[in-house]
Amino acid sequence: MDEPGTAGSFPASAQESAMKPATAQLLVPFREVRHSRPDDCLHYEPIGVRGVLFDWTIPAHRHDGLHQFQLIERGAAAAVIDGREAMLEAPAILMIAPGTVHGFCYAPQTVGHQVTIPTTSLERSLQGAECVESLLAESFILDRSGLAEDDARYGSRLFESLAAEFVGYESGRVQVLLAQATLVAVWFLRRHQGKVSDARAPGLRDALVKRFRSLLEAHYREHRPLAFYAEALQVTADHLSRTCRAVAGQSALEMIHARTVLEARRLLAYTSQRVAEVGEALGFADPAYFSRFFARAVGESPTRYRHSVLDGVQVQAEAATGDAGERRR
Repeated sequence: MDEPGTAGSFPASAQESAMKPATAQLLVPFREVRHSRPDDCLHYEPIGVRGVLFDWTIPAHRHDGLHQFQLIERGAAAAVIDGREAMLEAPAILMIAPGTVHGFCYAPQTVGHQVTIPTTSLERSLQGAECVESLLAESFILDRSGLAEDDARYGSRLFESLAAEFVGYESGRVQVLLAQATLVAVWFLRRHQGKVSDARAPGLRDALVKRFRSLLEAHYREHRPLAFYAEALQVTADHLSRTCRAVAGQSALEMIHARTVLEARRLLAYTSQRVAEVGEALGFADPAYFSRFFARAVGESPTRYRHSVLDGVQVQAEAATGDAGERRR
């Protein structure tokens, strides 16, 4: 059994902090995570840097326009990714896509690496590599059950090379960092691709849905009709919906609604905004209409959903208290 303060034991209060709605600003921009040097094109740091600084707990937050790749070499973490909870034991990897709300409670002395890179830079580097580029949209986790130790050691070497370049001053530093970050990203995406049951060579349908997702990300707060997206993509609304259903399992309109609901869940769970303010942020002029829309999609009102999240946090914290007590005995 783990002793108090060793990798594998989690303070209940810290785990609860990683999950509960943030009272501070939810969105953390790149300037808050980047290195101080002006020529940085990405940010690298060992997990322990912020682990020690924040008592091994990173409260729920998100980054827009950034991808984050993390490798846990030793230790463990309780992760919350867009409301989904996961307990990770090393070796484990996770990719956080832009906009994803994420928080962590690491076991003390956890060891690993983390790199954050602007999504535009990453997409530019991967342009043409559609088999892996198509996997950038969704966050994912692979724990020790899906990651062989030999494979994890190779990933560690990739991060170590990037880390050495990040602190160096050699000419061509930016170009080398971008190349190394691309290697890290491809390594992550290949590991994930191997676990995707329906992995297949992308075709024209996949490309259309990818373009639709990008357009939706830019306009979902504006309540644009389906015809707007179809016209922008130069296809008919029926063709767009059929393609979305074939590729993503949802019609185009269902995807529009799902994106709005996802953002509503994030704001209700991880911010202190009032329900009416959440609706207004998502383009709903009428708070009552927003509440009805959310209730139809989720099965409970925004207020009840927020209470359910808070109740779940409390239950999770109590369970963590019991688990930690068992480990210490």
